[in-house]
Amino acid sequence: MQLRTHLTAIAALTLSLATSILAATIPAGTQLHPTQTFVRSNGSEPESMDPAVAETVPANQILRDLFEGLTATDTTGKTVPGVAESWKQTNPTTWVFKLRTNAKFSNGDPITAEDFVYGIRRFVDPKTASPYAATFGVFLLNGLEIAQGKKPTSELGVKALDKHTLEIKTQDPIPFMAELVSNTQLGPVHKATVEKWDKEWVKPGNMVGNGAYKLKEWKVNNRIVVEKNPNYWDATNAPLTQVTYLPIEDQFADIKLWESGETDYVYQMPPGVFDKYKAQYPKELRNQAIIGVRYYDYQTKDPAFKDVRVRKALSMVIDRDILSKRVTADGQPPAYSMIVAGTVGADPTPYEWANWPMDKKVAEAKKLLSDAGVKPGTKYSFSYNTSEYHKKMAVFVASEWKTKLGIIMETETMEFKVLAKKRHDGAFQIARNGWLADYNDATTFLALIRCDSDQNTNFHCNREAEALIKKGTQSTDAAKRKEFLTQASKMILDDYPVIPLVQYSLPRLIKSYVGGYSELNPQDHYRSKDFYIIKH
Repeated sequence: MQLRTHLTAIAALTLSLATSILAATIPAGTQLHPTQTFVRSNGSEPESMDPAVAETVPANQILRDLFEGLTATDTTGKTVPGVAESWKQTNPTTWVFKLRTNAKFSNGDPITAEDFVYGIRRFVDPKTASPYAATFGVFLLNGLEIAQGKKPTSELGVKALDKHTLEIKTQDPIPFMAELVSNTQLGPVHKATVEKWDKEWVKPGNMVGNGAYKLKEWKVNNRIVVEKNPNYWDATNAPLTQVTYLPIEDQFADIKLWESGETDYVYQMPPGVFDKYKAQYPKELRNQAIIGVRYYDYQTKDPAFKDVRVRKALSMVIDRDILSKRVTADGQPPAYSMIVAGTVGADPTPYEWANWPMDKKVAEAKKLLSDAGVKPGTKYSFSYNTSEYHKKMAVFVASEWKTKLGIIMETETMEFKVLAKKRHDGAFQIARNGWLADYNDATTFLALIRCDSDQNTNFHCNREAEALIKKGTQSTDAAKRKEFLTQASKMILDDYPVIPLVQYSLPRLIKSYVGGYSELNPQDHYRSKDFYIIKH
């Protein structure tokens, strides 16, 4: 795991070496299966295959196969060259990327710097309606103002210096820039295809991408199949010829399909079964800590949650130790902050009551609710997507609130893409949420609670904290930057717009004949090009 722990303002600092072979690492003597096909669960149906519009994990798992950015993430989580073979920082807010000359789109057209300019401008353009436009746009010069419709896309700090050289100017110093541009939202887009097909450009037969694979089939709520892209610059070093993604939300069904041999990869095991399957399949159960957080959002615009005392009381009485050890029971540590362990750029800021005895927490919570005029028997609605994991967590939290405070949680379940829209629309009281870091820096988590972020679905805003974040992101002093971002995180969390619950881990079952999977990937960003099927 490669973590960047400091900023630099040294001009012309080279951050990448020349092009290297980025093939799947196959140990010497390994015999490959004659059929290199892979079938995997993907958790749920993706909401879109447009890299500018997609925001969920299931969508981006597939998009990493269909598209490639300036950089990429290898199986161990290391940032490696993608379309860019090298890059350098020429001053604190300017980066220059040198594109490889043999990079092509899936239709054979060469990729140029202008394809990145078009793709990134399209991404932040309000007309595209990307739910990530402000989240990533805030890092680009004029990006946030463009996403908000205040400036034209022509003023974005992205420029083609020549056919194979791209310059990106940032709003503030960005120490994690090489990681940031591995996200496909900031990748190249084939302009002629989008202009020809409009929103239909993402359909099989229409899509032109630039990843190691291309879209072959998409049957909604059934399967997505991708096949090897012969025009990919490193196609000879991508062993798999076809990958099938299955949108399986029922995690017990996921395991049954795996056990029957119909799939090779379980996306995530349900809660409470970790020890059973660890004993049954010790060589095929994989688990690793992820830089991510499971949390619940309050809708702070709802009259029921305008009072911070109510939000604090409900958060206080949830026993996260029991949730971690007995409910999820798969190695996910309790979380009392949105900044989780392993995050660069800020320290976790746990609540002052985190280590209080539970009876003291309950007494304080009861007083807070009483002072806020909330009586036992009050009902709140909770929205979550269909999943045994989320259901079990919700049942536990509901029990905590009812037995300790007399508060009733009424639940409603739905497809994941429906929940995602519901959160953005603010059409909920409390909603299940979760976040896997897009890059390793505290700002990825702060995006969930910042005032002007499109990923802030609790709609809370603390302008004083926002000013601290601005001071931090403008600083080239790593220690000061960290101090400001840590202070801002604590200030916002003390407003209780969210309920941090546990830090992610992703226990899954993977067939022993699947090679290339690493448990050193802290963001769960894998590419199918790094996998291979061993003879069995």
